[in-house]
Amino acid sequence: MSRLIKNELIKIFKKKSIYIALVIILGYIILTNCIYKFYTPTISNYSMSEEYVNSLKREIETLDPENPADTSIYISLKTTLDIYEIEKKYEENSWQTYIVQTELGTIVSEKNTLEYSNEKNEQAMRDLQERYDSIIEKLDKGDWKYFAQEDLNEVNKKIENLQKQKENTIDKQQIEQLEISIKEAEIEKQILDYRLEKDIEYGNNYLNQALDTYSTSSQNVLRFEDKEDLNYEDKKIYNQSIKDKEEAKYIIENKQNINKTDDLRGILIRIFNEYGLFILVIIIMISGTIVSEEFNKGTVKLLLVRPYSRTKILLSKFITSFIIILFTLVAVTIMQLIVGGILFGFDSLSIPVIQYDFNIQEIVSLNIFAYLGIQIIALLPFYILISTIAFACSTIFTNSALAMTIAFLGYMSSSIINSLVASYKIDFMRFFITMNWDFTQYLFGELPLLEGMNVTFSAVVCLAYFATMMALSIVIFKKKNIKNI
Repeated sequence: MSRLIKNELIKIFKKKSIYIALVIILGYIILTNCIYKFYTPTISNYSMSEEYVNSLKREIETLDPENPADTSIYISLKTTLDIYEIEKKYEENSWQTYIVQTELGTIVSEKNTLEYSNEKNEQAMRDLQERYDSIIEKLDKGDWKYFAQEDLNEVNKKIENLQKQKENTIDKQQIEQLEISIKEAEIEKQILDYRLEKDIEYGNNYLNQALDTYSTSSQNVLRFEDKEDLNYEDKKIYNQSIKDKEEAKYIIENKQNINKTDDLRGILIRIFNEYGLFILVIIIMISGTIVSEEFNKGTVKLLLVRPYSRTKILLSKFITSFIIILFTLVAVTIMQLIVGGILFGFDSLSIPVIQYDFNIQEIVSLNIFAYLGIQIIALLPFYILISTIAFACSTIFTNSALAMTIAFLGYMSSSIINSLVASYKIDFMRFFITMNWDFTQYLFGELPLLEGMNVTFSAVVCLAYFATMMALSIVIFKKKNIKNI
């Protein structure tokens, strides 16, 4: 058997097609990494583009603020332009631009309304100007903590008022509503405490995104945690919210951008999504031709005259296909590691992969290579079954093009089938192969696509399909008549 496998591997690696495919994959990996390195778009924190501002300036020149028909439009446009001019005083993605957008909008609008209204209110104007000047002063001094502390004071007052309302309320339903409002306000307070404690400026960066995620996911957890008899979809949303909350908390507390995508580590984490199609091309190309090619070229006669049973010959070819799966996964990983390392450096590999594990209900930290190993093990059933489909069709129909087409159609239709099954809750489809071959759905205790599925169930289903296809291949291969070939 080992000699047969060795001969099969020699035949495969003598083919130019496998090297052409590997060169194409390498080219795509280089292109992908270059795009992430040099062409990742930066997100502007300015609220408007220059083109849009210029169009507003042209429009406002056509308006007369003293004309009652134009006043409200003029005030709105003037406020927008004033805010833009204030933003331009500061760096594009600075915390100041965020505060200008969130804090100054209302004040500038009220100022313009008072200035261009028929009834002047000098005292109100002075108060607004003082508030405006105070905010500008803090912005110019770089005192972002002033705004965080102000927000925290407001939230503390809000919590205090809600608690007083609760103490003075008898109605149970109102008390429940107030308790929810208090918990929501406490989440706001926790975010502000994190901001001040961890020294996180306002702005548009991964730490602020983590704060936003923590806030949103905490609200979702709060919404579901007291409910009884959650349906399966709600359970998945609830679990996802817990996962997002805990991972965001890790980012905030450790100040590590574990979700960064445009570096070597980020691409490696998604490697089998980024290059999955190319991996399948090699796997299906080999599995879909390894038997049928022998019939098409007539070399099957030379193969069958050797002192090996047909079953051994066929199994040696299938084992060879399995070796090619492992070779392809490792080769693509190594190519990405080298190309990504050259372009980005290897420093990002020191950052662990963080996952929330529902089995132990806590965050787990993994080395990037340990994580990739887990991913490969979880994806092997998928690649083996796709390879088996191509291999079985190659054996049964002895037509390479047909075998590869059927395997590709199976892969391409799987996501559509899975989406429809999950959306319409077609329970009997849990026995279908595409619902079970991706074991990444079970990693770290995640809920699978359909209720009632588990690792054992999917393993049994996959083994059943695999055994059926292999048995059919062996039976038909043993009965093949080669006299006329």
